[in-house]
Amino acid sequence: MAYSFLIFDFGGDEDSAQQARHRIEGWRQGFRLDKKLQLKIERKDLQENNDTGTETSSKNSKPNPKAKSPSKAKAKSARAAEPESGSNPPAGSEIRMIVRLDFSDHEKLSHQRWLERIPTEEPFKTAKPKVIRPGGADFATTEALFESLD
Repeated sequence: MAYSFLIFDFGGDEDSAQQARHRIEGWRQGFRLDKKLQLKIERKDLQENNDTGTETSSKNSKPNPKAKSPSKAKAKSARAAEPESGSNPPAGSEIRMIVRLDFSDHEKLSHQRWLERIPTEEPFKTAKPKVIRPGGADFATTEALFESLD
């Protein structure tokens, strides 16, 4: 049987995404679903992309090496202070979780039960669940995206 994808869009809610990841990992270990239930997380941070763009432009100007070290130290301390400032994520962040269910042909019932169960659990309810089955319109693009993520 071909695999199915579940996509959960958490927006900027890092806490819910981590709870969902822990829940999936618990199921994988508890039910021995190591190869059958796979998880990848896609993060898009618009603010970090803007920050890296400004850093590359400053590298092209090549200031003296002594001037680089204090700016790097300030940038590192500023980034380290961001997570401590509170649970509010940056306005430009987006977290999507992609879960792939890959059960064999004789496990159709288990496959169907997991497809129905996961979106109804607590951390996944608020994440705008979307089920993509084989032959669907977005299946090929989702499969390529899943394979490209680390």
